[in-house]
Amino acid sequence: MSIEVRVPTLGESVTEATVATWFKKPGDAVAVDEMLCELETDKVTVEVPSPAAGTLGDIIAAEGETVGVNALLATLSEGAGAAPAKASAPAAVPADAGGKAVDVMVPTLGESVTEATVSTWFKKVGDTVAQDEMLCELETDKVSVEVPAPAAGVLTEILAPEGATVEASGKLAVIGGASGAAAPAPQAAAAPAAAAAPEATAKKDIEHAPSAQKLMAEKGLTPSQVTGTGRDGRIMKEDVMKAASAPQAAAPAPAPAAAPRAPSPAEDAAREERVKMTRLRQTIAKRLKDAQNTAAMLTTYNEVDMTGVSELRNEYKDLFEKKHGVRLGFMSFFTKACCHALREVPEVNAEIDGTDIVYKNFVHMGIAAGTPQGLVVPVIRDADQKSFAELEKEIAEKGRRARDGKLSMAEMQGGTFTISNGGVYGSLMSSPILNPPQSGILGMHKIQDRPMVIGGQIVIRPMMYLALSYDHRIVDGKGAVTFLVRVKEALEDPRRLLMDL
Repeated sequence: MSIEVRVPTLGESVTEATVATWFKKPGDAVAVDEMLCELETDKVTVEVPSPAAGTLGDIIAAEGETVGVNALLATLSEGAGAAPAKASAPAAVPADAGGKAVDVMVPTLGESVTEATVSTWFKKVGDTVAQDEMLCELETDKVSVEVPAPAAGVLTEILAPEGATVEASGKLAVIGGASGAAAPAPQAAAAPAAAAAPEATAKKDIEHAPSAQKLMAEKGLTPSQVTGTGRDGRIMKEDVMKAASAPQAAAPAPAPAAAPRAPSPAEDAAREERVKMTRLRQTIAKRLKDAQNTAAMLTTYNEVDMTGVSELRNEYKDLFEKKHGVRLGFMSFFTKACCHALREVPEVNAEIDGTDIVYKNFVHMGIAAGTPQGLVVPVIRDADQKSFAELEKEIAEKGRRARDGKLSMAEMQGGTFTISNGGVYGSLMSSPILNPPQSGILGMHKIQDRPMVIGGQIVIRPMMYLALSYDHRIVDGKGAVTFLVRVKEALEDPRRLLMDL
């Protein structure tokens, strides 16, 4: 029985996703709940498990395709009965082929290249082909790849037409009636015939690779200037590249030999790597640019002496971890300090809705987290009502799930203010970009020992620069500076947080 594999529910307000990776290919046996593929939305990565045990049939949505909720991804043949389907593939070869069928496979495409596009077929179904004769040309995002015939015979089937995208090691075509030993055939013929064959080959014009001919025209080279490494001296694209980059010592009149030849755009392109942006990265780019285009964004700076927080943390971190089962970090102090300051400057915790200002009488704190896929911002709800231990537990747990791509959409929505800690990566100073529709974001930076003048004495203190980016449409300069000063005061004397001062 055939079972459909469909796109699962992606989360509130998410209507589509991109197929990131298929972990199985058609014909593979799969177990129930075994992961088949991975989808990417603009927020999270979603894994699609197998709904039943059986054999993967057709893949309807290939890697890179955009699919909607409940769209068909693939078909699955339930049970073990369909597993031997792979063995029936050679049945496509005609019965009168006279010899065995040979598959024409996609050759190795190069490091990190997983797919290519069929650009040109030089043979059609029914054509007789010689061993090593070029059948087609593939294009990847880096290079063109020529596919020679693995054996002599008749091209009986083309499985990937021009324009089709094929995966590395995928099947391109089938050659029927292949002997697999085309070269030794003259051994059975008479001696005169055997002698005539090499002469005919020597006199026959060699057909150079089309991609090589095109590149020779671009470079202004003739076939006599290029040494072919293909069969019978056939010139390949790589040969032209080598000849174009070689020093031109053969020229009789050494003209301006001093100036080095600049690399051509084609040579530079061959060394580039083109990777499609993930949906998450596209969304990050769009939201950040929208924030710049919409908000009247401004940044104000201050610096904070971290001595008080560091001493308090060092004194109680062991007792804290023993009692609460979580490490005492800096983020809970900054979260508490921001909640304290937001009560005094509520416009930093507000947002614009048309011509209205919406003031939030609660703090849903966004804590920016870097992941291998990009920046995400899980939200700590009602952070102003939580203790240091509750904050540390939730920040650690959501940070871990963010790195694993396990956050839900609901956990990244509804934030009223954001804290971004670039200091963990070594940032000394930066201007964070607003996370719309929020009106404020605090940027933390690395703690660095610096000489400070305190009480007329120069002392070394652990200092951190703070940056507050805010929407100047609703937050005035006075409010922004007041907010940052209140955060600074609370961190330099953490006892103020306990006494709500």
